[in-house]
Amino acid sequence: MTRLLDRLDEIEAAVPALRDRLDRGKVAVAGHSMGGHTASLLLGARLTDPHDGAEVDLADPRIGAGVLLAAPGRGGDALVEAVARNWPFLATTDFSAMGAPALVVAGEKDTSGHLTTRGAEWHADPYHLAPGPKSLLTLFDAEHGLGGISGYDVAETTDENPERVAAVGRLTSAYLRTALDPGNPAWQAARDALAADPHPLGSVTSK
Repeated sequence: MTRLLDRLDEIEAAVPALRDRLDRGKVAVAGHSMGGHTASLLLGARLTDPHDGAEVDLADPRIGAGVLLAAPGRGGDALVEAVARNWPFLATTDFSAMGAPALVVAGEKDTSGHLTTRGAEWHADPYHLAPGPKSLLTLFDAEHGLGGISGYDVAETTDENPERVAAVGRLTSAYLRTALDPGNPAWQAARDALAADPHPLGSVTSK
């Protein structure tokens, strides 16, 4: 991911449709599941290299904000034994230095029992254990696919819900518009609309 940012000039030159359209001052990162783990590291989360014990710091200051969709939470005793044994890099995840603005999106029923002993609340760790500014969007009744966000025209989800997928799109894009342009009212408007819905798909908290 960092290499892509290093080579934006080459990418822009190679794709004519991108020419003069990349704003290097407004870069965001977003990822789902393990992609969310990658995004958290780029936003400032740390871990310890299981091979040499060195602290791994992959934070990239060129990234102004991020969205973590159903991302992994903390390590330690929150992990099931098989994960701690086979993916030891997850065992030391530390969000205390993840200072960049981020929206954490978590499914209310995303228990992820194959990964964690803590149930759905584990996916909210990047919000609770990191410093602000952060927002947490909790999606009611959502599982790990958050309604089916894994890809265009993909049906690989246990909780298919096109309305929820549309809501994730609206809310995450609104968040990023405001995070990258603080004068833009999109995020507050999206939050107000969600709160005013008589049958809301989720709730938002911020710090």
